[in-house]
Amino acid sequence: MDCGQRMLDWDDLRFFLALARHGTLSAAAKVLHVSQSTVGRRLNTLEATLAVRLLNRTPDGYVLTLAGADVREKAERLEAEALALERDVTGRDTRLRGLVRVTCAETLAAHVLAPSFARLHQQHPDIMIELIPNPRELSLAMREADISLRLRQPEQHDLVVRRIGGIGFGIYATPDYVREQGILDVEDGCSGHRLITQLDDTQEMTQSAWLTDLASRATVVLQTSSHEAAVLAAANGGGLACLARFRGDEESRLTRIAVPTEPPGADILLLVHKDNRDTPRIRVVLTHITECIRELASILQPIDSSEQEIRTVAG
Repeated sequence: MDCGQRMLDWDDLRFFLALARHGTLSAAAKVLHVSQSTVGRRLNTLEATLAVRLLNRTPDGYVLTLAGADVREKAERLEAEALALERDVTGRDTRLRGLVRVTCAETLAAHVLAPSFARLHQQHPDIMIELIPNPRELSLAMREADISLRLRQPEQHDLVVRRIGGIGFGIYATPDYVREQGILDVEDGCSGHRLITQLDDTQEMTQSAWLTDLASRATVVLQTSSHEAAVLAAANGGGLACLARFRGDEESRLTRIAVPTEPPGADILLLVHKDNRDTPRIRVVLTHITECIRELASILQPIDSSEQEIRTVAG
């Protein structure tokens, strides 16, 4: 072997894979928690080591070359083996200490999990939580997270999925909006009303689809991947929004509006990779999250209280 030739660095392959999957320096940098310049530099290093171009830069992002597609296939096999080894080693760790990454939707992170982790830290001070609010599903197999709390069935494989609770939803607007826009005439498709909806790839897409079907003649004025943004937009008079009851009911500027059929609820699903479920520190966090959700069951999925509603449906 030529003594001047640089050895292939697995870490360079990891940066290449992130860029190949996400298409832009900014997206890859965000996933890897590094700067864009670092991603670009590691790609250049890998291409120099292999003496071949792996990605072409286009106006729409980076696109694999033929050589890049071949390298990606081989690198993903190496990655899968490395992650399997890591999960196997992690599963044998008997210590109640170390990092546990938890991902969930933004509203659950801010209003349910984050407040509860103070108690967890008091009981287990050597466990550190990395809480990752994300409307999209992070990969547990790829170790983007160790635990996921989701509102719909995952597409990933090799996961242990457990239902630990549910969330109720309602339609909300400000009293001023209701007075100005008038009643919700569902037979007329709520013509003249404004809607605030969730983007199709987010956790609340089922509820948004229900709302747009109910109010088929209303105008969608805002779409967002953030449930909190939808809450604040509605609270400032932006229009009608289908919101989680535990957020909508506590927002003093909003009132819940009764409709002929209630919005569909959502299951709260706790996900963990099958190779990690018995790791003690991960097991402790799984138990804590389960207890937290069950303690808040009456808030997350409340029984209807008619005095909190404004009945504005025609007829």
